[in-house]
Amino acid sequence: MPVIMRETSVAAGASVANLLAGSTFELMRGNVYLSIGVTAAATGTFVSIFSGSDIVLEESAPNVLTRYPIIPDEMYFNDVATLADRLVIAVRNPTGAPVIHRALVQITNL
Repeated sequence: MPVIMRETSVAAGASVANLLAGSTFELMRGNVYLSIGVTAAATGTFVSIFSGSDIVLEESAPNVLTRYPIIPDEMYFNDVATLADRLVIAVRNPTGAPVIHRALVQITNL
């Protein structure tokens, strides 16, 4: 089971179009089940999740923790993706300080 783990500091007033950009597993290689968890080290930020044409999470506040999500308890978002779907986790930080975001994705082949 492939896993993506990313830790990114998002600057004050900045956005990151995709926390997973550049990952080997950003584009799906077949039909897969995705289990996704995202945390932020402070309040005030927003996360959106897209899997191909599916909107998995419309811009919402992430779980505030200073660690990666716990599997399976904090893997709140799930989707089925198909061949060549791009997984996107976008982050917006309107606060006045940088905030660390952690994304954890488990990919299970169907």
